[in-house]
Amino acid sequence: MTARFLVVLDADSTLIRNEVIELIADEAGRGAEVAAATEAAMRGETDFATSLRSRVSALAGVPVAAFERVLARIEPTPGVRDLTAAVHARGGIVGVVSGGFHEILDELAPALGVDVWRANRLAVADGSVTGEVAGAIVDAQAKADQLAAWAAEHGVAPHRTIAIGDGANDLRMIAAAGLGLAFNAKPRVRAEAPLVVGTVDLAQVIPLLP
Repeated sequence: MTARFLVVLDADSTLIRNEVIELIADEAGRGAEVAAATEAAMRGETDFATSLRSRVSALAGVPVAAFERVLARIEPTPGVRDLTAAVHARGGIVGVVSGGFHEILDELAPALGVDVWRANRLAVADGSVTGEVAGAIVDAQAKADQLAAWAAEHGVAPHRTIAIGDGANDLRMIAAAGLGLAFNAKPRVRAEAPLVVGTVDLAQVIPLLP
């Protein structure tokens, strides 16, 4: 399937209002601890992969059945369905590449009009999270590489790609895109991104679509 253009979003605090790892950590009674570590990672104060492994270790023992409660707490970002509908109406496709987890995104992404997505996977044994990440970690470089791969797969020229994110691990993707947008973003991202969306409403991106 070819497309006129490609829009790639981060998931946590961009596609949705929440940080999913914090919601899962709440199920282990360690939400506040994980939230502080996530904030530091998004500001770019710690290495993302190292931080993610540390935060995922706090999830050990959370039952897979708890994911339903996590999904029920997720709040889509205002305007997200308007944006995905507008992209499709103009012949584009929507991708999400996330440092979060397929276990949640596989349910969430199609419901919000996302066409393709990639995230980390939680290792599971005996019906519970083990506290480890399964496979390679989706970090800043992986996000940039995935944007390029989706563009190539769908026949989209690099200058017709848009990347939208909030955290330091989105900066390489934002730099690699034809247009990079800081959205609901941390100070470093607002400072380095070519364009900043000031309102937490993804419909604000629609006028920027090709």
